[in-house]
Amino acid sequence: MLKKRVITALWGIPLLVAAIWFDRPLPWFTILVAIWGLLAVFEFYRMVAASKVLPLTYFGLIWTLLFILSPHFDYDILTPILLTSAVILPLIWLLLRPQKERAFASWAWTIAGILYVGWLLSYLVALRGIDKPMPDAGRNWVFFALFATFASDTTAFVVGRALGKHHLAPSISPGKTWEGAIAGIFGAIIVSLLFILPTPLSLHFNCGQAIFLGLLVSVFGQLGDLIESLLKRNMGVKDSSRLIPGHGGFLDRIDSIVF
Repeated sequence: MLKKRVITALWGIPLLVAAIWFDRPLPWFTILVAIWGLLAVFEFYRMVAASKVLPLTYFGLIWTLLFILSPHFDYDILTPILLTSAVILPLIWLLLRPQKERAFASWAWTIAGILYVGWLLSYLVALRGIDKPMPDAGRNWVFFALFATFASDTTAFVVGRALGKHHLAPSISPGKTWEGAIAGIFGAIIVSLLFILPTPLSLHFNCGQAIFLGLLVSVFGQLGDLIESLLKRNMGVKDSSRLIPGHGGFLDRIDSIVF
């Protein structure tokens, strides 16, 4: 498993770095997030369908994409329109659809996928667009958010496998341990501290702020991981898919990031 993770990271991380770094002539990071988000929400709806509830998959895919792209437009006006239409339009369609059984379950899961994947990923796209107090601020903030999360996940995984003895949430994810969770916090903090060094990726905060932000990234990232584990347990699956060797599916890779 670890070998597969490393091999995938060797080609995946350079692609991610290039997409974040270069935003001309196209917004490559937004394109990458949009593709990833569509694949992730498709996995989400496929898991839901396995539980005998049929979400409105095509509607969910379109609205997920619209949310991810929304930071490139008038974000403050567009977001309420997207939220309102995401609530109302599926209800109208379900009212007209011949099949009435489990209609509200279909509606609820359709909206859940849109909000969980599309709306939350839109904040990552918006983060890339920050240009104050310096032109590259958004780029550096995205690097910070992603690599602090990756450090937390990887450290928790390695230390948990090697030293973990006390289960963190055995009823949700038996493999996670308190030892791994604490190590994940330290991993995120160490990476956070690297961003105060005078480099092209520097973010202008002090040591205390770096530690606090690293702590937040790790805690909320691990909560996001547990929540997706709870979703998969409720749906009776181990991974959202097996499309990414050593990492599961596309939804599995963003469960920490969206939080």
